Order: sequence, then structure tokens, then C-alpha cells
Amino acid sequence: MALRDSYNRTIRDLRISLTDRCNFRCFYCLPSGKPALARKDTILSFEEIFRISSIFVSLGIEKIRLTGGEPLIRRDVPLLVEKLATLKPRLKDIALTTNGYDFPRFAEELKRAGLDRVTLSLDSLQRERFADITGVDALDRALAAIDAAKEFGFEPVKVNAVIVRGRNDDELADFARFARERGITMRFIEFMPLDSEQNWTREAMVSGAEMRDRIADVFPLELKETKRGAGTSWRYTFADGAPGEIGIIAPVTDMFCGQCSRVRLTSDGQIRTCLFSEREHDLRSLIRSGAAEGEIVEFIERCVYQKELGHKINDPDFVQPTRTMSFIGG
Repeated sequence: MALRDSYNRTIRDLRISLTDRCNFRCFYCLPSGKPALARKDTILSFEEIFRISSIFVSLGIEKIRLTGGEPLIRRDVPLLVEKLATLKPRLKDIALTTNGYDFPRFAEELKRAGLDRVTLSLDSLQRERFADITGVDALDRALAAIDAAKEFGFEPVKVNAVIVRGRNDDELADFARFARERGITMRFIEFMPLDSEQNWTREAMVSGAEMRDRIADVFPLELKETKRGAGTSWRYTFADGAPGEIGIIAPVTDMFCGQCSRVRLTSDGQIRTCLFSEREHDLRSLIRSGAAEGEIVEFIERCVYQKELGHKINDPDFVQPTRTMSFIGG
């Protein structure tokens, strides 16, 4: 069985937000103050998450990524991973996206529980700038998280940086050098209109093409694959054969909606079929009403069938989502 939308795209990836809380205040997401958090009684329990995941896997979902907010703020995440791992081999991949602050403390336990991959965040290699971008003086912890990911075999180690003009775009070559030295995949993401203060501007966005060219001016690159498929990034290796890899994720200027295979589940149990959806589908209420599995399956299939053809960032009538990335799940 496979989940398909009305455009005949097969849905294979489910991203589950464990919490809308975060211990960082990145300016492109939650720059100041406390976010308007979901009420505790609306947040899905791990038992509910596992039941939902089981149903999605029965419908053909092959990859689950745990996100936030910062997912490791939730207690006992390794126990959830261990439970999800019982869905293998139909579930082929369990991944985690984290800012890395607490990852070294949990890395070994997560690996033992069945976590396959981790994606970490690193928006600057300069301590003061890192603190300015994230609101936390924690560059040392972010670097320790990368080391822990390598130590415990989370290969390939992927590290994301959101590149914003005038904030960290002058570090592109430094990031590439870092990827070469550490043998990691460094991925650069275009600044998207998902910040809580809605200060996004096109002028602040560095396009994927510009990022690639500026890196290639210092470290020549070779395209690793001629087709992106359902992936989000164009992947490059270093022309001189050095270790490491570069990924360019350009959802604004080089949208990948046509091959999108993802749906999202927010921490309060809402299905979002696109990062920029203008509507959500309330799965939590259905789950908590005591609905039978067949009814839940039909609901999920209806939701997925309504998946948008693509986002409208580049349309004149684009409306920024009311929920920021922290609430939607990365």
C-alpha cells in the first residue's frame, strides 16, 4: 500500500515534531521572548505518536524524522526511538533533527535504541556570532554534538546552516573548509519566511546558486548526482577529492515541490501536508475520540490526497504561515 496525493506523488516520509519548545532563540525562527506554546494537554503522548506512526508505516511510510522545536527537550526520547524501531524493517530509517545542545548526552543511548541518522545545526563557526544568531552562547556544545555524532557512527553526519545575507554569508568558505576537515556533509539552506516576527525579506536571502558559486570560487565542486529525486538538496563533492560533502537546499529559488514525498505531524497532533500549508488537519481529536484504525486510515488518506502542488512563496498573494518552523517541525 502507498499513500498518494492528487498529483500522484508517493508519500514516504513523515516528520514528527515532539515539542514546540526550544532552548535556542534563532532570529529566523524564535528570535525573542517566549513563543505561544501549545497547551500541555494538546501535546501528543509517546503512546499516541507510536500508534500514529504504526498506521503511517502500514500505509507505506518508510522514513520518520523526529523534530521540534528542540526534540531532546522531551524526556525519554530514546525510549520513543526504541519503540519506533520495532516497526523495522518496514520502517527503513529513523532520523533526528536537533540543535545539538544536549545531543552528546544522549548520542550513545539513541544509537543503541535504533536511531539511524542525525542532522545537526551550526549557523556560525564564530562564538560571538553563534550566540547572536541563536541567542545562546553554545558553539562549543554544537561542535561537541558533531564529534559525538561521528563517534557513535551516525553516518553520514549532516550539519545544517541557514545562510542570511549580512549575518553569516561571509562564512560560506569557512563552512566548506570545516566540512573538508571533519569529513561531514555541510548543508546550506536558503532563508525562508517562517520567522516569528515576520522580518523575512528577499534581499536577506542568499540564493542557492549564489551559495554554490561562492563556495566553488574557493573549493571547486562537482555535482554528485544529476537528479535530486525526492530529496531536498543538490549534493556536491570537492573536485580535489577531499572528504566531506556540500548540500544546497534552495526551497525559495529552486523549489522541489514537484517530487515532495513528505508530510508533517505537529506536536499537537495536526497533519500539515506542506511546510507552508494554510490549513491543518486535526488528527489528535480523531485519535482521542476512540476512532477505529480504519477511520484513522481514511482520514490520513484524505489529508494526504489534498497535499498542495507547491508553496506560493514567489506568488504575489503569498501569505506567511501563522505558525513558525518551531511549531510546524523542521
